[in-house]
Amino acid sequence: MPDQFLAPAVRPEEDELELSLRPRSLDEFVGQERVKEQLGIALEATRARGEALDHVLLVGPPGLGKTSLAFIVREELGVGIRCVAGPALERKGDMAAILTAMEPRDVLFVDEIHRLSRAVEEILYPALEDFRLDIIVGQGPAARTLTLDVPPFTLVGATTRTGLLTTPLRDRFGMTFRLDYYTPEELGIIVRRSAQILGVEISDDAADRISERSRGTPRVANRILRRVRDVAEVRHEGRVTTEVAAEALELLEVDAMGLEKTDRELLRAIVERFDGGPVGLSTLAVALGEEPDTIEDVYEPYLLQLGFIQRTPRGRVITKLGNAHVGAPHKERALF
Repeated sequence: MPDQFLAPAVRPEEDELELSLRPRSLDEFVGQERVKEQLGIALEATRARGEALDHVLLVGPPGLGKTSLAFIVREELGVGIRCVAGPALERKGDMAAILTAMEPRDVLFVDEIHRLSRAVEEILYPALEDFRLDIIVGQGPAARTLTLDVPPFTLVGATTRTGLLTTPLRDRFGMTFRLDYYTPEELGIIVRRSAQILGVEISDDAADRISERSRGTPRVANRILRRVRDVAEVRHEGRVTTEVAAEALELLEVDAMGLEKTDRELLRAIVERFDGGPVGLSTLAVALGEEPDTIEDVYEPYLLQLGFIQRTPRGRVITKLGNAHVGAPHKERALF
């Protein structure tokens, strides 16, 4: 199976840019200080012992640096890496082929690990604990178990939804790190670093304006920076000033709180179509023409963080803050 690197890019050049902006070492990685400290100690101890790093589970919303940390682990250990997406591993043989082809101490990065099939997950258990594969050959009374040794390796799993991981799989990770949203100051550092890599001249005020509207997420900050750069190059002389940043953000329909058009449509749908809620997730998804998983994983986390909506047993409810943002009067209602 070929290596797969699933990035939220729509064009090859965007994919290359995304890779070029990724930090290559823990020193370059901005934010997540406690995670960096704990991971740095584990990496140093592992290098000193010459062993494979214990398995690592990275948890957090999309775009916070889980994939970057997996590649940093590879760089810090000086080993190889295989990257796959959980849904792409459909058969036991897929996982067996990957594991048997790995070199000692290599890193296997599985994105969306919560979406592994049960069959693939079960073959992983002995591989993670004892570095062996138990493969059943044949069927019925003639079936026998073939045991294959695999080299010591490190599984780095990334997930946005730990609740969907089975307990046996979750318990086999020696280290679990939860990544938090970034502060505007941290995002400002990231925007300036990315601008330098892209060769973009940007003012401090413009970098701050971009960071404040980036939803606490480096991936969003870099995406907005690339679009602001486009506006600066096409309509201006290439330099990103505060005025150019403001013009580009208005063109992108990103408001002062970092909400985009779809976020505001979600809030307005709850207010205007469902009288402020509560409204069920599936009903809201149909009204917006989106998948329920997309609303739950992409749009809701930031709206919940801002306190614009609430999840209740009866459905989604808009809050007083959410009403104020879309300019609607707030109605008091029972949430349960």
